[in-house]
Amino acid sequence: MKYSNNFPLIMSISCIAAMGSFLFGFDTGVINGTVGGLRLAFDSSLFVSSFNIASMLLGCGMGAFYSSWLSDRFGRRTMLMVAAVLFIVSAAGSGIAYSSDEFILYRFIGGLAVGSVSVLVPMYIAEIAPAHYRGAYGTLQQFGIILGFLVVYTSNYLLVKLSGTSINEFWLGFETWRWMIWGELLPAIIFFITLFWIPESPRYLVVKGKNKLALKVLVKLYGQFLGEAKLLDISMSLSSDHSPRLSDLKSRETGKVHKVVWIGLFIATFQQFIGINVIFYYGSVLWELIGFSELNALFINIIVACVAATGCLIMIFLVDAWGRRPLLKMGSVVIFFTLLALAFIFMNVEKDIYGVINLGHYKILTLVIINLYVFVFNLSWGPVVWIMLGEMFPNQLRGSALAIVGLLHWVANFMVVMTFPLLLRSIGMGGVFSVYGGFTLISGVFVFYYLSETKEKELEEV
Repeated sequence: MKYSNNFPLIMSISCIAAMGSFLFGFDTGVINGTVGGLRLAFDSSLFVSSFNIASMLLGCGMGAFYSSWLSDRFGRRTMLMVAAVLFIVSAAGSGIAYSSDEFILYRFIGGLAVGSVSVLVPMYIAEIAPAHYRGAYGTLQQFGIILGFLVVYTSNYLLVKLSGTSINEFWLGFETWRWMIWGELLPAIIFFITLFWIPESPRYLVVKGKNKLALKVLVKLYGQFLGEAKLLDISMSLSSDHSPRLSDLKSRETGKVHKVVWIGLFIATFQQFIGINVIFYYGSVLWELIGFSELNALFINIIVACVAATGCLIMIFLVDAWGRRPLLKMGSVVIFFTLLALAFIFMNVEKDIYGVINLGHYKILTLVIINLYVFVFNLSWGPVVWIMLGEMFPNQLRGSALAIVGLLHWVANFMVVMTFPLLLRSIGMGGVFSVYGGFTLISGVFVFYYLSETKEKELEEV
């Protein structure tokens, strides 16, 4: 069913929801420029320094699990508001922390917020967007994340350019890395305020028996006739005997977990094991290891974020035309070969006595290949996985399935972030990229054999 809908309104609502994704990118990306400052400020070991980064991801797993479940009880919009408050508390507290324990606590709180929006934003957008353009709307999730990375990388770069290094004192006697983190406060407050303007998800309202309110929202989005038809479709797609719950993930007939849940778990995990967050979380460390200065490393982060944003923008025009599966298959093939090339380069270069990798004439080529890797990821696996997770589950399962899938997604992210420094020390950069390349190859095989297309299908059809 193709809707004649209120495009400006739906886009405005989706953009407000996607501000949560912007904060997702900002909050996770800000650590990229503060790693050196944190190690010196807290006198951290390699393990503790890694945990300063990864601690947020534990909160992300909990946030993804509980927010999905709670959104079935209290509403998508309500839980987005809770996430906005958590972002504010985390940004304020992380910036003022004077020990690793304090910092980890506030980063964990930020993780709860990031995990929440990681599942709530695609869920909410999928539930208000028309099927024919749902992929384009869904891309706002990944675009918001990358925009958050771009803004925070730019602000980190400018702050270091003004102060000299991330550990130097800046305004009011506070170190620069603290101001990097406090930069999140303004967009977090704006996000919280604008959430009062958007409506609750009509599908949630139907689940709660608030059909009149759901119809009011649907008519506003799609018009009277199509709004009424959509209300009927939603009502018929939901089980009539109970509200959504975790036990729905198992089939009543077989007692086994529905196949679609397993598929969601696998694609969410593969998205992380491709290794992209090594670039987004450890980018500055990686560039300095290759031989760039701190300031140049931060500038390269900006270039990488621009490349990623370009991939997302192009994706908006392809996802509903080409479909989800073709983009994922293409992404797996190209990413595999870029990681293979990086593994080859790093296996054939040497380190100097300070541990800096001497790339020689491979230096520019390496930067080009890494940016190609980032570009293709954000043309495929980055946004497509979030789109599919928002739309692949039936109405009855969506909240519960996203709770489990979101939890595993962030556990996988945590594993990648925590193991990268250890793998780097034990098998080197070439070995690390070989491992990620192996997972990329497996991901392509999985998509080819097990993933079904969801392009232009109504959520009720799925």
